[in-house]
Amino acid sequence: MRKLALVVVSVFAFVGCNNQKNVVENESKTISEVKEYKVPKIEYEASSRGFYEKITIENQMVSVVNERDVKDKGEAVKISDDVNKELNSYLNSVKLDQLATFKDPTQKRFYDGAAIANLKITVDGVEYKTVDFDHGFPPVEIEKLVNKIVSFNVKK
Repeated sequence: MRKLALVVVSVFAFVGCNNQKNVVENESKTISEVKEYKVPKIEYEASSRGFYEKITIENQMVSVVNERDVKDKGEAVKISDDVNKELNSYLNSVKLDQLATFKDPTQKRFYDGAAIANLKITVDGVEYKTVDFDHGFPPVEIEKLVNKIVSFNVKK
């Protein structure tokens, strides 16, 4: 009876360890693998006294709002395939799980030298957000991505 109990416990322990190993292996997939299947929503927002800018990119469409308290999301414009590929290449180079740890290179926003900006990327309902940084001076890790996003707000 003891041998049977020992065998049963050993089998359950072995199966449980294998299942735990599979879960850990699945969690260690890179963010770029996850992003290949999910369409991210990108929101960039910058504001200070007298300045506001919100750029939203979703489903290969970009909308820009330059006024606070505006209820509509602005006019959505389709992004070309080439620009979308460039944007996705910048996005794939970013480790989303580390987005909140990126350091801001300057702190001009503390004395009104720059607007306060942040970036939020939503993938499959999970939000990844940066700490606040100076508009025009993003963290080095996301500089190319932010500069590309900001380039969509061209004054006409």
